[in-house]
Amino acid sequence: MAGLALLSGCDQPTTGPDPARPEAPHHAGPYFDVRGLLDAQVRQLAARHAKVEKHVSLRGSAPATTRVPQVKWTDELQIFYQADLNKAALRGAYAVDSTALPGGAERHTYRRLPGHANAPVVRLDVLSRAGLPQQVSATLRQDNALFFGQKTLQLTLQNGQLRQYDVRGLQKLVLFDTLRYQTQALVL
Repeated sequence: MAGLALLSGCDQPTTGPDPARPEAPHHAGPYFDVRGLLDAQVRQLAARHAKVEKHVSLRGSAPATTRVPQVKWTDELQIFYQADLNKAALRGAYAVDSTALPGGAERHTYRRLPGHANAPVVRLDVLSRAGLPQQVSATLRQDNALFFGQKTLQLTLQNGQLRQYDVRGLQKLVLFDTLRYQTQALVL
């Protein structure tokens, strides 16, 4: 499945969860704590030996489905760590809008401010209910003279546990065709 490697290709390296790092609240730092959420999910998923079923499509082809019985969750969710806004270099790079929704839900939207074009996350949306994230979506963009890439990431949680995650994106290298990819994964 060479297509699965694309999910992390051409991106800046990031680090996964630090097992020695204590549990962080989901609003540590000035922005939503994506890293803390992912670290907690990795621990939960590894502890229960969760499996995953993936549907992967490249260049608009029919999705290939695969079941992965043994998952290294740190690697599996690595791409989502790219949506971490609480890096020192990103302080002040985002405007935050909060909206109360019916049923006790709330949405926090983080938008990249003008003048911060090098910040990879263009937008992050967090839908929560009773303080628990229900859905986290991010749009990331990388653009330079040789490469353009954009991806949309989405985590769907239920009762504080990851249930589904999706990655959609495109990559364009100068002198090469555009590569479109999509992965939908269901945690089993």
